[in-house]
Parts: sequence; C-alpha cells; structure tokens
Amino acid sequence: MSANDDLPRVGIPARLAGRMSMAEQHAWLREKLTRRRVMRGAGLMAAGAAGLVAGSEASLGGARGGGAAPTPVRSRATVDGRHVAPFGRHLAFGADPRTQLRISWQVPFAVRRPYVRIGLKPWDLGERVPARVRPLRTPSLAPELPEVEQLYLHAALDGLRPGTTYYYGVGHDGFDPASAERIGTVGSFTTAPPAGGERPFVFTAFGDQGVGPDALAGNHLLLGQNPAFHLHAGDLCYADGTGHGKKSDTYDARVWDQYLAQTEPVASRVPWMVTTGNHDMEAWYSPSGYGGQSARWFLPGNGPSPDEVPGIYSFRYGNAGVIALDANDVSHEIPANRGLTRGAQTRWLARELERLRVAPGIDFVLVFFHHCAYSTATHGSDGGVREEWVPLFDRHRVDLVINGHNHVYERTDPLRGGRATRPLPIGEHTDPARDGTVYVTAGGGGRKLYEFASAPDSYEGHTEDRDEVGTVRWGPGKAAEKERAEWSRVRWTGFSLLAVESRPGPRPALSVTALARSGRRIDHFVVRRS
Repeated sequence: MSANDDLPRVGIPARLAGRMSMAEQHAWLREKLTRRRVMRGAGLMAAGAAGLVAGSEASLGGARGGGAAPTPVRSRATVDGRHVAPFGRHLAFGADPRTQLRISWQVPFAVRRPYVRIGLKPWDLGERVPARVRPLRTPSLAPELPEVEQLYLHAALDGLRPGTTYYYGVGHDGFDPASAERIGTVGSFTTAPPAGGERPFVFTAFGDQGVGPDALAGNHLLLGQNPAFHLHAGDLCYADGTGHGKKSDTYDARVWDQYLAQTEPVASRVPWMVTTGNHDMEAWYSPSGYGGQSARWFLPGNGPSPDEVPGIYSFRYGNAGVIALDANDVSHEIPANRGLTRGAQTRWLARELERLRVAPGIDFVLVFFHHCAYSTATHGSDGGVREEWVPLFDRHRVDLVINGHNHVYERTDPLRGGRATRPLPIGEHTDPARDGTVYVTAGGGGRKLYEFASAPDSYEGHTEDRDEVGTVRWGPGKAAEKERAEWSRVRWTGFSLLAVESRPGPRPALSVTALARSGRRIDHFVVRRS
C-alpha cells in the first residue's frame, strides 16, 4: 500500500478553473493536496533523494532550458540495472546545432550512473557522457488517476563536429549499449552543416499530435521525408485533455509515457524541437505550468526566461534561422498564462528577428508557435498574437509562420498589416520582401480533427476559392469577434504534415509542401528571396 493512498484526490472545480491563471491553479492545487499527508510523504521521499540516481551529479551545462528542477523523489522499487530498459529517447538541438545536441530518455525504475555512449561508428562508442535525472511526482488529481512517479534522464553533448553523423546509446550500470547484446538499441544523429557549407535540407512540422493510430501514422510519414529536424507547434500528448480549465485541472501523467514511446522511433534520430500549447500547461508542477515540460525536454535554453518558460528559444540550421515562441503568453482566447513573461518574450523576439535578418548566411527566418495568427477553423485567430507579434513579423519580413491549435491544414496568401497583398495560388511563388509573410496552420498532427464552418475545403486538385470566409478573432476578455477573412487560400480537413525544403544559392528558395496522411500532396508553394 502506498504511503499516500489516503491523500485527497482533487481537481480544480470548473467554476474556479475558468477564471484562474496558471499560477493561481498551481497554488490552489498545492494547498489542497498538502493538507493531509502530502507534506510527510514528500519529506520521506526527499530524505532518500540522494539515492535516486547515484553518480548522476554531472552538470548539464547549467541545465539550460531545464528550468527549476521539480522536488526530487525516490522510486520505492529496487531493480537490478540489467533488467531496466531505457525508453522514450528523444533528441533536441542545443543553441548551436552544429556543435550541440541534447539526448533525453526515461527509465521505469531508479538506476545507477546513467550515461550516453557516443562514437563515429556504431561498433565503437568510445566516449561516455554522464546524464542527469529530472524526476516528476504527480499526485492523484482525480479518483480514477493513480499517483505517478517518472524519471527523465538528460545528457548534453557539446563540442561536436559540424556536418557529422554520430552514433549513440543510452545506458546505466548493468545496461551497456556498447555491449553485443544491446547493439540493437544504438541510434544516430547528424549535426548541422558548418558555416559556409550550407546545402539543401528538409525539415517537417505539425502540431496537435496526441497518442493513437493517427498520430503514429503521421510519424511514419514524417520519417519518410528524411528531415534534418522536426518542429512541433505545441499540444504534444494531451495528458490534459481539456486545455481550457473549464472542467477541471486534471491530467494523466501516464499519457506522457505513451507519447514518448510512440514518438521514439522518429525522435530518437530526428531532433524534436517543441514549443508549448494550451494543453501543455500542467498546473501542479510549477506556477507557470511548465515544470513538466522542463523535466521531460532539454531545449536550447537561449530564450528570455528559460527557467520559467523553456519553450522560447532560437537556433540556426544552414541558411535558416528558426524561432520558437510560447503563444500562451499573449493569448486572448486562453489567457491562463497571458502576461507570464511581462513583455520579455516580445522584446526578445524583436531582438532575435533583427539579429537573424542581418546575420551572414541567413536567407530565411521562420517562426513557429501554437495559437493561430490567422485561421478560419474552429478556434479562429488569436488577436493577442496579432497585436503582439504580427507587426514584428511585418517589420522584419519573416518568411514563414507555422502554427497549430486548429486541427486542420490552412494556408494564407502573403499578408502585411493584416491584409493579403496578392493571391498565392497553389504551386506559385512569393517573395516576402515584396509580398509579406505566409501563415500556415499545420494542426493535423493526429488529434481529433476540426472543421471549417464557413467555407469548403480547397486544396490541390479540388480548389474552391472564396473572396471572403467568415471566422472569429479572439479579443481581450476572451471576446470572440466576428470578422471576414479574405486571406484564406488553402483549406484541408484532414491529418497532414508540412515538409519544407531549403535550397541555398544565388536565388535561395523554400519549397513548402503539405502532405495528407496518405502521402498525397494537398498544397505547395515556394518562398523565394530575390
């Protein structure tokens, strides 16, 4: 019997959650769930925290992107390391993808001296890099949910060679990935090309994935594109199935185990660059709701407040600069974290856009985040995103903006000042310096699909152009304001994947393709810099 079996199991009542910020939800849960025996249980576990992962004290380069570590816990199970198999491996770039990579994984039980082995050949993993644990304890937040303890391990690889393929394995005492019986667990990754050595590359993107057969099918399609990295625009696993605080603030932490196991075949070889959606805010772990993300992911950590909001960062790959943003910070529709960074994110964004636009060798600047700047599907558009960020996108001539949130595919004409500057039919070219920014909603990653209420689907081979489409824009106070959108060019109600090829050269180009789950092309256009 667990020492905490008689703890209260409490979710936030709907009448409260709908009007509480994430920080208020966090405080409410912590107070409610520590009234009986949580304090004593936490004290007992903290007393044994040093034994959680012996020998794992190695620094993660200051734990950049890791945030404040959750309270350490100790698994009560003792298992021989030979019988503990790592799972849920996922990669991410550091701030410099040419020389930095982060490897993360899980173990079901406490292990001793976790590490990564790395080498230039799969049979020669000579270098050994210590890993560090970031544990999470989730109490029972509802009668049907058990208390859950999860152990996430992370290793920072720095000083890598640009443009080089490495082989790696994760292990611990009793489980050596370099041994003959474990050779099947060895994976690989390739660092970004050196400066001046740019070559064509492909990256993929979507949001709103979840767990299930549709999400799994999307991973197979993704892997077939052989991407250099993948951008995930938030709402990863849906452990929190509501995302609005309207029913209760409960989430099943075990869904994260399912998600990372489902994603491992792809994310163990393709850097999985994520940002935060509304379903990724989990109030128990921290006032910002991002303590769970900080434990599970090891992101670049070069944003304005990596300890508080790890999903804000930037990196350069080849001739492209990529910026990840947390749209929860500016959302009018779902304001639980609105104003979290007190404007620091927007100020940082302005600096990053200015820096990347003038950086030598950077042809394209790409931005991805969750809430839609421009969409006509179920959620419509978020006025907070438009107010805070669209003027910056216009000023710095951002080439492509990728969103999720609406579980469809939709693509705009090029926009400036909130208006379409010209039509961009399927298969045509656009120049952002002349025409403006194209916005893509790529929310068909695997979760239940939405629909377009005011216009039919319009895609390659089945065009249904409309001069205007009825939709909503969210304003202050969660006010849904009706608007007429003349910028909706392509609409597809289906699961989909965005594949983007960057081609450097005298006339650099981004070839953007949207693929249905079957692999059928539903949209394509080219962003070209003159």
